[in-house]
Amino acid sequence: MSFSSKTKNELSRIESENDCCMLAELAALIRMGGTVQVSGLGRVNLKFATENAAIARRIFTLLKSQYKVSTEVMVRRNKQLKKNNNYLIIVDNSIDAEKILSDAGVLKKDNKQQYVINYGITKKLVKDRCCKRAYIRGAFLGGGSISNPERTYHLEFVTHNRQHSKDLSKLINSFGLNSKIVLRKESYVVYLKEGEHIVDLLNIMEAHSALLKLEDIRILKEVRNNVNRIVNCETANLEKTINASIRQIHNIEYIDKIIGIEKLPDNLVEIARLRLLHRDASLKELGLMLTPNIGKSGVNHRLRKLEDIADQLRERRK
Repeated sequence: MSFSSKTKNELSRIESENDCCMLAELAALIRMGGTVQVSGLGRVNLKFATENAAIARRIFTLLKSQYKVSTEVMVRRNKQLKKNNNYLIIVDNSIDAEKILSDAGVLKKDNKQQYVINYGITKKLVKDRCCKRAYIRGAFLGGGSISNPERTYHLEFVTHNRQHSKDLSKLINSFGLNSKIVLRKESYVVYLKEGEHIVDLLNIMEAHSALLKLEDIRILKEVRNNVNRIVNCETANLEKTINASIRQIHNIEYIDKIIGIEKLPDNLVEIARLRLLHRDASLKELGLMLTPNIGKSGVNHRLRKLEDIADQLRERRK
């Protein structure tokens, strides 16, 4: 089971006690995963389709607890590619469907007392903080997904209306987050990509188990990245030290071949011999072998002197 499915299953088990929160969640489920059908006689029905059994139970429970309506539940086997069952929940009674859609702010009456579709989020549904959280939870259940955090951080809501995407993004950002909207084919996608913001949103939706799992993965990835950075840094320093040592040895051997290192000043002879004897030693280690001891900068200064002498000899022989 994917991380996204586990998160949705967890959210589907949350018990809502307030009617206002259940209505807000149901409204979001209608917006994101519901279908409204209007017949020629003005009859209205409401349908939900999902492949997740937990979400189907959630929708059924919300409809029953809020409205006690008669719902038809159908289970169809997806024959293509041997996929999971497809659950269809239908509110066929036109009066019940109109009542639900009106309360959810999906349908409203115009001046002629005819129903028109409202694509935005009705403010009275999300006036309280608890209702905002419930709406976001319903939106995620109806049309949301979250990527496997071991690969990448990405959480999104897919909606088919521009106004609803703007209202949903604004609602999410009212919690101090930074969701953005992108047009993908014919859908509007509200998304978050920062791991910290996704953790915050999971907390807002009350997906605490998913939150802890994501946090564990984030910490593990951070530790792994820190270790890799340290190893890379140590490797780079070691490579730098080895390359410098090879260059210094070549310079000393060239000087010895052309004029002999014995003709150099005593301090340069001393460091040249030590470098030839201890080819893997660091500058600090070479400095401790000298009498008296000198620091890294002192050793580096002497080796640079040898490099200058070698370069001068090469120039003369051109």
